[in-house]
Amino acid sequence: MGRVVRHLFVAGCVALWLIPLYLLVVNALTPSTAYEGRPDWTFQGFDFVDNARTAWTEAGIGDSFQASLLYSVVCGLLAVLVAAMAAFAVVVLPIPRPAFWFWLIYSGTLFPLQIFLAPLFGLYADANLYDTRLGLMLVYVAWAIPFAFFLIRNQMTTMPPELTEAALLDGASFGRIFWRIHVPLMRAGLGAAFIFQFTAVWNDLLLGITLSRSADVQPVMAALTTLNNAYSAAGPPVILAGALIVSAPTLLLFLVFRGLFLRGITASAR
Repeated sequence: MGRVVRHLFVAGCVALWLIPLYLLVVNALTPSTAYEGRPDWTFQGFDFVDNARTAWTEAGIGDSFQASLLYSVVCGLLAVLVAAMAAFAVVVLPIPRPAFWFWLIYSGTLFPLQIFLAPLFGLYADANLYDTRLGLMLVYVAWAIPFAFFLIRNQMTTMPPELTEAALLDGASFGRIFWRIHVPLMRAGLGAAFIFQFTAVWNDLLLGITLSRSADVQPVMAALTTLNNAYSAAGPPVILAGALIVSAPTLLLFLVFRGLFLRGITASAR
């Protein structure tokens, strides 16, 4: 009896997740002219291409999509690189009080992001970084480092210190040890950290609407809010088609690299 209840519970959870997804797909395919003002439960046509074209070109999702792709890839890679170096310093290098440095870096994930918005906006306005790609990239890298550091540091602590000791006896420098030993052995953890940071930057809305306003600078999630306001009269099909386009990169990233992601999470949790 208990097993049946568990299966029913799981099936109910799956249905709760799939029903909104089904409605999203069905209504994104509905022609705007055929939309009657309420969600369609059955396919009324296949006009996704026109809806997507409207969202991509006329509503400006395309420019923001390219900007978000740049932010997610470049900022994710830079954050993982800096986080890996910081983890190497805390775990391997003979620095004083490594626990202090760990908590100092990791504390970046402990405070709500909202408390930084007012001073950050003022600083960006004074430094002429507001509404620039460079300004968003700087804040995204700084925002992504603490959690990436936490994941990579956890995996690095599982590596035997004898590896470093043997390399030092052979005359290797700490830089060589990092690049030739630790980075190759931590590929899974680095990959998992990058996937996390790519997804976090791609899904950001708060920083995007606070620090940018131009279509070619704004991240794609901020552009979706503009699409919702500008094309509400055209009906939800255009908006939902834009939402499907925006959802594709993170979905593809997880599907393609799911094995690497699971290995990295497992290694970081040991």
